[in-house]
Amino acid sequence: MSPTFVGVFQAWRERFAPAERPPLRVPAAKTPAARGKRAVAEAIPVREWISVDHGQPARLLGFDRTLVCVIVALLALGLVMVYSASVAMPDNPKFARYTPTYFLGRHVMFVGISVLAALITVQVPVSVWEKLSPWIFVASLLLLVLVLLPFVGKGVNGARRWIPLGLMSFQPSELTKLAIAMYAAGYMVRRMDVKENFFRAVMPMAVAIAVVGLLLLAEPDMGAFLVIATIAMGILFLGGVNGRMFLIISGVLIGAFVLMITLSDWRRERIFAYLSPWDDKYTLGKAYQLSHSLIAFGRGEIFGQGLGSSVEKLHYLPEAHTDFLLAVIGEELGFVGVACVIFAFFWIARRLFHIGRQAIALDRVFAGLFAQGIGIWMGGQAFINMGVNLGVLPTKGLTLPLMSYGGSAIVMNLVALAIVIRIDIENRQLMRGGRA
Repeated sequence: MSPTFVGVFQAWRERFAPAERPPLRVPAAKTPAARGKRAVAEAIPVREWISVDHGQPARLLGFDRTLVCVIVALLALGLVMVYSASVAMPDNPKFARYTPTYFLGRHVMFVGISVLAALITVQVPVSVWEKLSPWIFVASLLLLVLVLLPFVGKGVNGARRWIPLGLMSFQPSELTKLAIAMYAAGYMVRRMDVKENFFRAVMPMAVAIAVVGLLLLAEPDMGAFLVIATIAMGILFLGGVNGRMFLIISGVLIGAFVLMITLSDWRRERIFAYLSPWDDKYTLGKAYQLSHSLIAFGRGEIFGQGLGSSVEKLHYLPEAHTDFLLAVIGEELGFVGVACVIFAFFWIARRLFHIGRQAIALDRVFAGLFAQGIGIWMGGQAFINMGVNLGVLPTKGLTLPLMSYGGSAIVMNLVALAIVIRIDIENRQLMRGGRA
């Protein structure tokens, strides 16, 4: 390398090199105590932010962004699949006055109302919900009574489960699922010191579940009662109720369900149809939905027939846009689509339990038990719906959370999840040294 080139390179380097900053002059400490404080401050570096990429500070997010994205993804897929499952329904004389987009339009409206309700709910501190939990439970019981009145409740297919509210029909059992999660969490907080005593800790809760069960079975809505009992039992177990007491209560509930099935002819027939769906006696009767659901999954194979290409939704599979939406997903999107939905619900339930554990670790027992109760609700109901669609469980009238067509169900789902997101926000505030 020639001396001329070296000189030119050195000149350019000096020209564009950043100017050196003068050293900071720290005034000397005037007292020994001040000198000690300064030494501690120099020994423990404090950073306002942590540089992670291109010198930009990493922002502390106030909520679980991944959880929200998964919920939005399920809502979006639900919109698409509800439209696909209901687009051919106007061909049925029963729905001849509806347009092909009727159910899609109403579902979009339901989702919009639900999102608005969730945005309002997430602004409310969890402490307010804890104070209101007994009154919300009482309100849900009153609505369960009102829906049984002939001039208030609306009967559909022999069941009286809805209260007409103009734009949509409200199903009190959906509010009861949220109310029982709140009430059970608050109950365990209040009874924490006597949780080892059966009569003082468990009997009042057992009576409350029994009252709810009687009202739901009068509709009838055994599926909702199963979910509500599971939520309450799960919260009692997670709250630390004695294991022997828990087993006794579980045995009593299982015995009650067996007795109800034994004493009811149509429930018993439904169990037999579930056990033998291809029997000629049941294929065109009690097992009609299940047999066509299984046909839909079989046609879907690995990658599905393609979006909108389902045959079973063409008046073969009843309630394709509500209880049996997963069967349409299986036929059109195949095993891959169903597996993605299953994984999404598993991840949501796992994440809700994690948020609940964080809250309990921060000594927020009500918030933690409530979050885990909602995890039981979402995961349990999704499991039952998927089991029914796949023929693993007897047919029950339970929708797939966040996805199936329905107004009050999606509203209550998003309100419950909004409260859990609020719990996560308050957890993060406490872990950063703030106040919930």
